[in-house]
Amino acid sequence: MEKILTIITFLLISHFGFSQGIEFFHGSWEEALEEAAKQEKVIFVDAYASWCGPCKRMAKTVFPDEKAGEFFNEHFINVKLDYEKEEAATFRRKYPVQAFPTLYFIDYDGEVVHQQKGAQSVEGFVGLGKLVLSKIDRSGKYEEAYASGKREPELVLSYIKALNQAGKSSLKVANDYLDDAKDLSDETNLRILFEGTTEADSRLFDLLVANRVPLEKMYSREAFDEKIYTSCLRTVNKAVEFQFDMLHAEAVEKMAKHYPERAEEFAIEADIIYFQGTGNPEAYITACKAYAKKIIKGDDERILALARTMEKAFPLNEEVLKTAEKIRKKANRT
Repeated sequence: MEKILTIITFLLISHFGFSQGIEFFHGSWEEALEEAAKQEKVIFVDAYASWCGPCKRMAKTVFPDEKAGEFFNEHFINVKLDYEKEEAATFRRKYPVQAFPTLYFIDYDGEVVHQQKGAQSVEGFVGLGKLVLSKIDRSGKYEEAYASGKREPELVLSYIKALNQAGKSSLKVANDYLDDAKDLSDETNLRILFEGTTEADSRLFDLLVANRVPLEKMYSREAFDEKIYTSCLRTVNKAVEFQFDMLHAEAVEKMAKHYPERAEEFAIEADIIYFQGTGNPEAYITACKAYAKKIIKGDDERILALARTMEKAFPLNEEVLKTAEKIRKKANRT
């Protein structure tokens, strides 16, 4: 399972983004806490100094990156603080640093969730964000009320979102709620459908695509397409978990039908995941070669990330390691 998560993290990072970099919050720290509480999000704080070289590098190459922006804008309230300026004095006393940059992740109650010293690459930064999300579990806040029989739409929606954020399955909660033939012209019910759809091999996915028009109006075409992509990707993950190729094929087929613009890329990504997870190095090599040639050609960062992922996937397989090295050299020629 760890291998699956590694490759999925790589592919999600490599997948195109929709934002134009990280959007930083403009306002006081107290206002940032209020906004985080309202949205039930963790606050990411870039604690930097104006003279710090690694800080400047992240500001220039990581924060403007659309992949980093897409992920962090969705999951965090983002704040930048120059630690040598007076306006950071109060914050600095409560959250001291020993090196720049220090990347703080602080919950809306002011408690530190995670603290990381040093600059990160785009890949490492998004991976760090995923690690932080895995530490947050707010589902217990709603579980007792739900277990007692309460089914108010807003409660169900909050419970589903909390389960998803904690990496727990929300499928049963969403299915049970929508089983009662809820009115899908209702905005909250549509949001429950959108948030509750996490896998392509589900009745919820079929309901989702049947309600594409109102959901695209509510969330945007890009967000809907990304939901298709991540749902299909999770079904490939399930195919590996259960060693069931039909799920692999179903994910590829549904991606081609409902998101044809990315079908070729996804089909190769699905092969990479499936053949790694099922221990087929020969087919894995073929898929990685295709990915390097057809999908990420000319993108040095993604080429290098693919090579590193290959080395971690089959660290003792000589042919995989040789192929990874050949792929790595392609970055040096671009």
